[in-house]
Amino acid sequence: MTKVTLKDGVNWVGVVDWNIRDFHGYITSRGTTYNAYLVSDEKIALVDTVKLPFANELVEHIKELTSLDKINYIIVNHVEMDHSSSLPVIAKLAPQAKIYSTARGKEELIKHYGAEFERVEILKSGDTIKLGKKTLTFLEAPMLHWPDSMFTYIVEDKILLPNDAFGQHLASSGRFDDEVDQHVLMEEAVTYYANILTPFSQLIVKKIQEVVAMKLPIDIIGPSHGIIWRKDPMKIVNAYMDWCTGKVVKNKAVVVFDTMWGSTDKMARAIGEGLASEGVEVKLLKLRCTDNTDVVTEIVDAKAVVVGSPTLNNGMFPSLGAFLTYIGGLKPKGKTWYFFGSFGWGGGAVRGMEKMAKEFGFEVVEQGVELKWVPTAEELKKCFEFGQQIAQKIKA
Repeated sequence: MTKVTLKDGVNWVGVVDWNIRDFHGYITSRGTTYNAYLVSDEKIALVDTVKLPFANELVEHIKELTSLDKINYIIVNHVEMDHSSSLPVIAKLAPQAKIYSTARGKEELIKHYGAEFERVEILKSGDTIKLGKKTLTFLEAPMLHWPDSMFTYIVEDKILLPNDAFGQHLASSGRFDDEVDQHVLMEEAVTYYANILTPFSQLIVKKIQEVVAMKLPIDIIGPSHGIIWRKDPMKIVNAYMDWCTGKVVKNKAVVVFDTMWGSTDKMARAIGEGLASEGVEVKLLKLRCTDNTDVVTEIVDAKAVVVGSPTLNNGMFPSLGAFLTYIGGLKPKGKTWYFFGSFGWGGGAVRGMEKMAKEFGFEVVEQGVELKWVPTAEELKKCFEFGQQIAQKIKA
């Protein structure tokens, strides 16, 4: 491996997963990385590990810098298996190393990997470990995005290792932000935020404010996935603040739909044209052609979400049920929701979608539009006007 150095004595020893395309339902079209960091001084600390299939690669990367029997500490910032499943391998190869996590992390490690991890020592916010000239300090970050989550900060090097915060699922030959295409980088960063961290937006804002209040100088942010921010680490911090607070929201509507025989498609297009006629940016996304991952990303900066479904067995189409379940768990804030659909001999799709959205706490506006069989020219005109009405509320 080509040596990847963040600063003197701090090296990336992670792995690149070029081929992963699904991450628990999140489509990773550009792969990902599992980032681990070796901090070397009079004593040596390994911060995080990698996904189990890549354990041997992690071992080889460490061996290029030091022998495993010289590792003094293993820091577990987060127990999710993409970061910890190779921990048992490393622990056996470095039995002398003390293992540290949060209290909840210890509980999870024992549950995942067995009683041998009873030996894990607990860290709390403000605790420190001296490696020599370098000092590690820790900040608990519960629910960003598991209860056990923690940040590690290398004081003298001004490096923040926040695990799943500020990352992206992006495999690349470059390891740093100044080595990759900026458009691709930010596209993957917002996709990562939208599909993983959206439910925790308020907690993220509080944690960023807490770090700012601590006045920690930050030269580099090394997340657990994707590239390392060294050229402009505040770029991603500021972006998170914008996404979390809705600052980037614009006059935009996302029309999400599926169709059986084309009627709902016709309605979606007419509604989209009505929205666009009022100067509102529109995205039309058919679910069987678009993954939920991409739909959720488009919704981040939208004011309105317009959802359409044909009726099947007196209810919504299966792809709409799956989408609403997915987006309902993410709970994006500050959006208004509208519904439409078509039916044959009996309706039900719109009613079912509205009920589901209200149960998730979404702001459902207006009575949905539902049409029988193939829409006529006059009915499509009503769909167009429905789009115009939504656009006017967006702009208001």
